[in-house]
Amino acid sequence: MICYLRLFLFSIFEYLCKSDNSKDKIMSCILYIETSTDVCSVAVSSDGEVIYHKEDYEGPNQARVLAPMVRDALSFSDNHAIPLDYVALSEGPGSYTGLRIGCSMAKGVCYGRGVKLIAVPTLKVLAVPLLLYREDIEDDALFCPMIDARRMEVYTALYDRSLKEIKPVSAMVIGPEAFSDTDVSRPLYFFGNGAAKCKDVIRRPNIHFVDGIVPLAKNMLPLAFMAVKNEDFADVAYFEPFYLKEFVATKPRKLI
Repeated sequence: MICYLRLFLFSIFEYLCKSDNSKDKIMSCILYIETSTDVCSVAVSSDGEVIYHKEDYEGPNQARVLAPMVRDALSFSDNHAIPLDYVALSEGPGSYTGLRIGCSMAKGVCYGRGVKLIAVPTLKVLAVPLLLYREDIEDDALFCPMIDARRMEVYTALYDRSLKEIKPVSAMVIGPEAFSDTDVSRPLYFFGNGAAKCKDVIRRPNIHFVDGIVPLAKNMLPLAFMAVKNEDFADVAYFEPFYLKEFVATKPRKLI
């Protein structure tokens, strides 16, 4: 079974080859930044292929590790004489602090290198590895990426195999009746670092859990290319991450 996202990628490259400035677009270099969860990652693509990627799983460490990771990624592209054309940022929802750090870094690179900014929805980034690398998922399957929002709350949305939005992005409190209005005849896949909350709460025969899925910079490529194809760029000066919820500061507990 050839998955829809692969076909979509092929259609993008066909489009680029037919465009007047196809050479510049196909050879474009994109820096990817993903900081929405405890995992921090960067990647670089050229000619539609990831040529560099690095991940840090020891987080949350974005404030400490992101700058050196981006520096190394840019040095890699510079040393290979590949000029940067775009910066793609995982826009959220996710960790408030992580998204702010990633956004600041992305804007700094855009201003410093004079390149455009691409904002990529984080929940769709989560779905990419299932679409690209899992051949056993049914054609009528629904995808439900989840990002932990503390306690029993998650940031989530519902997509079909073409990443068409079935339910919009929302902050949801997980309970036994969650997704009870979803078609029970269709397989429903839960994944992401918020999905574990559902395992003991939602039990229906059409629900499947996929462990180990985290948003990674290297998986942003097909979504970034879609943005390039549609010339869908963010305003570097005014762009803000998709926090979904306002940041709430809490006072530390007294030790005595």
